[in-house]
Amino acid sequence: MASSEWREELTDGFHLVVDALKLNGLDTIYGVAGIPITDLARLAQAEGMRYFGFRHEQSAGHAASIAGYLTQKPGICLTVSGPGFLNGLVALANATTNGFPMILLSGSSDRAIVDLQQGDYEELDQLNAAKPFAKAAFRINNPEDIGLGVARAIRAALSGRPGGVYLDLTAKVLGAALDLETARKSLIKVVDPSPLQPPSPSSVIRALNLLKKAKRPLIILGKGAAYAQADEEIRTFIESTGIPFLPMSMAKGILPDTHPLCSAAARSHVIGQADVVILIGARLNWLLSHGKKPLWSETTQYVQIDIQAMEMDSNRPIQAPVVGDIKSSVQAFLEALESQNVQVSREWLEGIAQKKQKNIEKMAARLNADVSPMNFSTALRAIREVLADKPDVYVVNEGANTLDFARNIIDMSQPRKRLDTGTWGIMGIGMGYAAAAAVESGSSVVAIEGDSAFGFDGMEIETLCRYHLPVVSVVFNNGGIYRGDPEGSAPSPTGLLADARYDKLIEAFGGKGYFVRDPMSLSTALEEALESRQPALINCVIDKTAGTESGHIQGLNPKSALHK
Repeated sequence: MASSEWREELTDGFHLVVDALKLNGLDTIYGVAGIPITDLARLAQAEGMRYFGFRHEQSAGHAASIAGYLTQKPGICLTVSGPGFLNGLVALANATTNGFPMILLSGSSDRAIVDLQQGDYEELDQLNAAKPFAKAAFRINNPEDIGLGVARAIRAALSGRPGGVYLDLTAKVLGAALDLETARKSLIKVVDPSPLQPPSPSSVIRALNLLKKAKRPLIILGKGAAYAQADEEIRTFIESTGIPFLPMSMAKGILPDTHPLCSAAARSHVIGQADVVILIGARLNWLLSHGKKPLWSETTQYVQIDIQAMEMDSNRPIQAPVVGDIKSSVQAFLEALESQNVQVSREWLEGIAQKKQKNIEKMAARLNADVSPMNFSTALRAIREVLADKPDVYVVNEGANTLDFARNIIDMSQPRKRLDTGTWGIMGIGMGYAAAAAVESGSSVVAIEGDSAFGFDGMEIETLCRYHLPVVSVVFNNGGIYRGDPEGSAPSPTGLLADARYDKLIEAFGGKGYFVRDPMSLSTALEEALESRQPALINCVIDKTAGTESGHIQGLNPKSALHK
């Protein structure tokens, strides 16, 4: 509690929100100040919380969501009412879809006026607007309920499958006074908000019995496995069984990409040939072609470990569902393995190794090609070489082709160091994710951005400069969404300004800008920027004809029947 004289007898909603967050170990807020929450941001900072002000609520929300993913505590995003809330709603929905724990705190207008639709300032029924996009949504109407509301939001965000929670703070509640004794009694410290949920022993035995019969088993690791921070248990299980594994993009690094059992370089081969697949924190959604043809065999059988029972059978029948938290589930598998005999055939492993080697050789030829101007592969080779001996650096990645190529080229050796567009595949997460990764870890961040993706939140480079965050943004500049327009043509729907100087933007805010056209210059600039641990932006000019429409998911982009 603050020491001002009036607070010896009374407090108010602003102070209670801060007190409730601090009591539960939540010490960082990402947001955009304004009516009616400006004083809440000021007070939080004055009472020892870290406040990071962004230029747009969507970026602040993305920062909060990835902070939740990295820390296993709800990330806090603070927004104003009406349009500011709506801006933050995109990030809230993305957090819920991806299973990131986040709480969106938004000020709102007077309920009596809103309910009668009398035209209050930024009038909007924010609670009902948020419900379809959040795991849970609450409104606090009385100051004595602030502690309860914050506690419920924390538990909802963290329990079971994590997600986004909306907490509506009316201007009336924030400004309301309350006596200190009542206020103290109203605060709640949440106990065990995310309790372990061990699986049933019978489900584990059923899964292992299926696994024992497998001739070509495969483990797929999803970002849920990374979030669970069960790294040692997963590594032990994979190495004890000798089963090859395939990491989804944000699961890269749970085991190093260079691990001999990593089959990422033979992705299509192992998915198409596997007879039993163990899904650990991964969903059979569009990112895995829904488990269906032509990528998958119709005879493939599945073990799925997930904390949410309704996830089972969502696309394919799951022959061995294991419902529980990932850490407890993998521990149960390890204990049961002591009495089980799981073996992997030499033929399966040798076949994977041969396919990997062929694909690695093909990639090496693309990476080492001497082309001018640079393309995605040659530029990413330069980045990979710089990052090879810097495992602590976080990699944020978004774009279409930029995302696709970087996911396959940039190796990760530590968990939760690769942050990308996730389940929705959306653009605009880059600067928010990068800022939060730097804030929460203190480590350097390299944000590998397509030029189109960077445009969604590029103004946040001012935020990076204001807080001196060690983020290096590398903008792959080919002058367009997917690719640039032909010389002299009118701007197409996917064209961007040719020869844009993104490096000049960061210089306007005191950061360091680099303009590069070749791999050697890119390597030199990246090394220098990382060494400085200051905000920097590398405008990386690549061949404007490089890139394919929609990247690797062009099949999802329907064409007009008359398109040629």
